[in-house]
Amino acid sequence: MSDTFNAIVARERDGKVQGQLEALTAADLPDEDVLVEISHSTLNYKDGLAVSGRGRICRRLPMVCGIDLAGVVGESRDGRFQAGDRVLVNGYELSEKYWGGYAQRQRLKGDWLVPVPAAFTAEQAMALGTAGYTAMLSVLAIQDAGLTPDAGPALVTGATGGVGAVSVMLLSALGYEVTGVTGKPDGAQFLQSLGAAATIAREELARDSRPLESETWAAAVDSVGGNTLATVLAQTRRGGLVAAVGLAGGFRLPATVMPFILRGVTLRGIDSVMASQERRRRAWGALAELVDPAKLAEIYRVAPMSDVPALANEILDGRISGRVVIDVNA
Repeated sequence: MSDTFNAIVARERDGKVQGQLEALTAADLPDEDVLVEISHSTLNYKDGLAVSGRGRICRRLPMVCGIDLAGVVGESRDGRFQAGDRVLVNGYELSEKYWGGYAQRQRLKGDWLVPVPAAFTAEQAMALGTAGYTAMLSVLAIQDAGLTPDAGPALVTGATGGVGAVSVMLLSALGYEVTGVTGKPDGAQFLQSLGAAATIAREELARDSRPLESETWAAAVDSVGGNTLATVLAQTRRGGLVAAVGLAGGFRLPATVMPFILRGVTLRGIDSVMASQERRRRAWGALAELVDPAKLAEIYRVAPMSDVPALANEILDGRISGRVVIDVNA
């Protein structure tokens, strides 16, 4: 085993924090209990912010970027894990406070590791990654609220993005009538291939809304925030639930209390970063049962780790549909 390996490392360069490919050694790694030989990571919006320097994600420097990883345990001082175990990590402030998954090798806390479900290869697990795991947490929140497919149609905003695409796939697999929101010219065809019954244009929701609008959605998964989320809340049916998972359209919420006090609407925040191990394992178990490998193959492509700096800007500029799996050894 070579002592050197490649990683995307964020450092301050010319007055700006940016991530670039460079070589590290085993001595550079943090002193954590489990060494993972990483095979795959993913590209998420948060990764784009960290690697490009267009968002203040990295709170320590130097920082190995990447909020997801999957691989095989190489060595372990934690009795719960043995060499050869297939594991994955999502969130836990990787790429913020702790070194992350854009590396061929990483040392990690055993408390962060989740076994890769037998149904998935490492590549498939990362095709889902934080986006898929977050989508599953959102769907579980809808189910736990008692909102079955009979309750009415489900809406997914930002539907051609990672969380959105997997949400459409999961909800349709469970029998919900799903409407996807997209601003991309080819978005409708893509979403219908994942099981969406209908699509609507992004502009129909990204506007100033009235306090209450026509009751339309029984449930929704929103990755946009801002005016879009406010409009979705105003259109949610009595007793419905909206799972809020992102803020691609802004962090402010120009809404009123009317949907909550007159229709009993629930706004449920989905925290994928620090979710408990119980919730993580439940979500990954449900993904293993629900995800159709053939449909999953339609929503991702694989790119080498050397492409990550360019891909970081593409995802921030809205030029990526679906998921990108990062092969850290390519």
